[in-house]
Amino acid sequence: MKKRIQIITGHYGSGKTEFAVNLALQYADAGVKTALADLDIVNPYFRSTERRSLLEAHGVRVITTSFSGYVDLPAITPEVLTLFDDPSYHGIIDMGGDPEGAHVLGRFEKQLAREDCDVLCVLNANRPETKTVEKAVLYLRGIEQASGLKVTGLVNNTHLCRETGVEDILKGAALARAVSEETGIEVAYHAVERKFAEQVRYQLGEGELLPIDIYMCKPWEFGL
Repeated sequence: MKKRIQIITGHYGSGKTEFAVNLALQYADAGVKTALADLDIVNPYFRSTERRSLLEAHGVRVITTSFSGYVDLPAITPEVLTLFDDPSYHGIIDMGGDPEGAHVLGRFEKQLAREDCDVLCVLNANRPETKTVEKAVLYLRGIEQASGLKVTGLVNNTHLCRETGVEDILKGAALARAVSEETGIEVAYHAVERKFAEQVRYQLGEGELLPIDIYMCKPWEFGL
């Protein structure tokens, strides 16, 4: 069983927000009352809030923040407390993907202490910051230290944007397995663009296959 609240983190360019949006849509389309909180107030690009219309059309409640360009805790709306106070919601938190962004969760220390949350770390084997086991583990531990939470699951979301191929996905699966062996943290998901899902389904190993659609395109990529 998945935990009621799932916190998503990952380095810039990992596809963290793409994964969070697709995960929220999967739950909502399955009839689960779902809320997605965008707490990434460090990075102004590729925020899940940008897909508010899509998410709300599928029944996802979107909780957002004002953006200042800095880690500004007062910018976080009290509406986030809904995730903790209303157990009828399945909550997904799109957290800032670096230690500075992870500090945001400190504001909810008391609420998180009452919840048994999943903390999912998104890995992209094509990003220089997480392309090796050593670098991925170092990044993961930095997030844990900054947030005060333990990562409970790994997400392979290895891609090269429009240039992604099957070999990239399988390379990411191998990295996720190696990080899992090093840390003892399970591989929870493989986020795979839908057109590749059947090709790699039986080659990924441990972890749930999540076929995803691409929503977080760069402005110039729409229509391609």
